[in-house]
Amino acid sequence: MIPSSLPLVGIPACVKPINTSQFHAVNDKYIAAVATAGGALPVVLPALGERYDMDDLVDRLDGLLFTGSPSNVEPHRYDGPPSAEGTLHDPLRDATTLPLMRTAIAQGVPILCICRGIQELNVALGGTLHQLVHAVDGKMDHRSNKALPPEQRYFPSHAVGLAADGYLRALLADRPTEVQVNSLHAQGIDRLAPGLSVEATAPDGLVEAVRVADARGFAVGVQWHPEHPLVLGGALSQALFGAFARAVAERAGARRARTHVLPGIQAAE
Repeated sequence: MIPSSLPLVGIPACVKPINTSQFHAVNDKYIAAVATAGGALPVVLPALGERYDMDDLVDRLDGLLFTGSPSNVEPHRYDGPPSAEGTLHDPLRDATTLPLMRTAIAQGVPILCICRGIQELNVALGGTLHQLVHAVDGKMDHRSNKALPPEQRYFPSHAVGLAADGYLRALLADRPTEVQVNSLHAQGIDRLAPGLSVEATAPDGLVEAVRVADARGFAVGVQWHPEHPLVLGGALSQALFGAFARAVAERAGARRARTHVLPGIQAAE
């Protein structure tokens, strides 16, 4: 039985066609990571865009996890050039996640942004994206190796350097200067959004992790996939989800304390 006291972490869904219908879906690995390493109850949020009152929605949650996805952020969201023909987009997800991120940051609600999530975070705060990193001079090919079995694509594939005085480096007991991460993306950060601090970079200089510098709560994005079962037990993934879980638990405690105080009502003597 799931305890009713668990913190609530919202996970915005992607809209995916299945047969002849549209489904609001979240990959199981994100749900499992929130329920285990995140210490919270995952709540799937349909991609309803402007139909949400974002302030009200965020007020009901203790944290938000923004997931990876095969789709790309629509380039008109950051004044980018049109996408290559055949690029997968998810406009309802964009319409949900971008304002939701800004509202969560403003209210100090913890957010963890993974893969597409870090790209959304950069766009939500005013940055731009490379749509095809491998086509940019001097950049590596960050896409997964399709010759490998699907599960093996999530093994670490390249190093990232950690910022010397950064938050991620401070989370690790041995404070390493670099760590190995997996890499399964074609899109990536181009111009960094104002207010984001760089936490990790790939050997080609691509930004791979960020933190919202002046956020009231936990607000971190990573380009790799710490949630996958192949790496979730590693030191960096455990440290990242552990920090997220602590921030979520703190928010939950404060939210419960606030909702248990009813103005104008006093306990009977």
